[in-house]
This record gives sequence, C-alpha cells and structure tokens, in this order.
Amino acid sequence: MRSVSKNWIKGSAAVAASAALVMPLAATPAGAATAAAQLNGAWAPFDRCPVDNPAMLATDGETDIPLCVTSASPNGSIKLGNTTATTGSTNLQFGVIQHPAQGTYTVVPPPAGSIISGETTIPGGLLGIMCPSNVPVVSAVCGQITNATLNKVTATVESAGTPSDFSLVAGMSSGPIVKLPIRIRLDNPLLGSKCYLGTNSNPILLNPGNLSAPSLGVTRFDGDGTANQEEGSMIKFGLTGAAQGDSTFAVPKASGCGLVGTLSWAIDLKVGLPAASGTNNLVLNNAETSTAGLAAPGIVVPNAGKLLAENWHSAVK
Repeated sequence: MRSVSKNWIKGSAAVAASAALVMPLAATPAGAATAAAQLNGAWAPFDRCPVDNPAMLATDGETDIPLCVTSASPNGSIKLGNTTATTGSTNLQFGVIQHPAQGTYTVVPPPAGSIISGETTIPGGLLGIMCPSNVPVVSAVCGQITNATLNKVTATVESAGTPSDFSLVAGMSSGPIVKLPIRIRLDNPLLGSKCYLGTNSNPILLNPGNLSAPSLGVTRFDGDGTANQEEGSMIKFGLTGAAQGDSTFAVPKASGCGLVGTLSWAIDLKVGLPAASGTNNLVLNNAETSTAGLAAPGIVVPNAGKLLAENWHSAVK
C-alpha cells in the first residue's frame, strides 16, 4: 500500500470533523468545478469542490496540500430571537489548503457560496412574525393577508463572506471550529425580495462546534472515484453520527423588509431583534462529513493541486 502522509491524516480528520457546521445556505453554483456535477463513486459527495480555484491548483503537495470537504445534514433546528424553525436538508462544501509546517488551514469556498439547502418555512408565516399589531402601518399590511400565499414566509441563508478562523484542535474535540459569515433572506410577497437578517457588511457570524462525537471511517479510491481500498491514489475520511451547532452567535436587526424597508422594524419587534449572543441557537442533526485528497501528495510535488483537479474532472459522469 502506498504511504499516506501523517500530516494529511491528522489534518484531514480535523477538517472532516469541522465540516458539518452550518445551517442551510442557498446559493446558485457557478464555475466548472462548483456546478453540481454528477461524479462517480467516492467522488459523488464532492460535486461542488472548488478544485479549479487558482489557489487550489497552485498547491504543491508539500508546503500546501489541497483537500475537498463536504458535509450533509438531513434536518435540524434554528432559534432566532423569539422564533424557532425546523431546518431541512443542508449541504456544505469547500476546499481546504493545509499548511503542514504552520499547522494552519486556508478555507476556499466555491464562488457562489459554500452551502445549499431547501427553504425553511417560518411557523405562522407573516402573521406569526409580524402580526397582530395596533400600529397603523403594520395593521394595514396584516389586513391584506387573506390567503396562504400572502402569509407564507420562507427563510434562506446566504453566504456573506469567506469562512475563516479554522481550528484544528476544535475540529477534533470541542469549541468553535470555523467562523462563518451569513445573512438570512426572508421571502414573502409583502416583504419584497430584499428582506434580510444580517448583511454583507454586518453578517451573522456562526461559530459552530461539535455537539457530539462522530465515528470515523477511511476509504481509498482511484482518481476517477472507483473503490480501491488497497492501492487507491485518493483517500477519504468520513465522519458520521455527529450533531453540530452554535448558541453564541448574535442576530442584527432586519433590513429591507417591505416598501423601502418600512416593515423591518415590525419584524424586529415581534421576533426580538437584535438578538444577543446566547439568545439564538442552531442544531444540525446526524451530519455526514467527508474530507478527500491525494493519499500521498508528497510523491506528486509540485503538481498536487493540478492532479486533484484532474482526478475530480475524470470522475464527472
């Protein structure tokens, strides 16, 4: 069996432990390696890995090692101020550049954001998060809610910056693992299309960590994704059964809700925004997390990043 880098094993286990970290994010994938391609075999979960990112391509396999990370959770829950909702399935993906000599990592997200998911429906809809009210402007809007379409409110989380502050120790144990800037878009015909909790300039900063200990599995495979446990040039570390979450993040006031933002304050009043750290909570259940990379990057120096990208593309169906 070909030798496997000890730094890669140690580091990838920590990266895998950190990947099931975040609530649903909706983004429209873009770019050859970030489009939701259909990949063969062991590559299948990594369909948005940014292998064509210049920083990933430039990794040599010695001073910088390229990795792909993915995590999926079937469901979870989120509490924002006074409002609690059940989340649907979520999928997180990003690239990681491991710097063995420094013991550090650089996160490389897909161009359109790291996470995608289905919409989360807010219980009670607009009536629940804004009505009733005796304030004339809000009362007039609430009076227009005469059917389910006008009442329904969905929440979609979007990237609001690049993840940072990845922690190796926390990925393997406890504590904040990575800092994730996000914003949450509230969709409803009366709220308009620019109603947000958090903005790119003032995002919600998730600092998720492990809520339970995951189980670890190791798989070897060929460059095109075909299983090859003995001699595969690729290796995948999988973590299952872990819950991840955060209760330390703050949520700022709403913005852009209703005509020229006239309804933002009503949402703040009913939901309880701004909501300080300790009043919000995120839990993602049964996360399945995988980290993949070259089994022996040191033997392909200086072309590790290019070979990883070549392998990824060879697995596209």
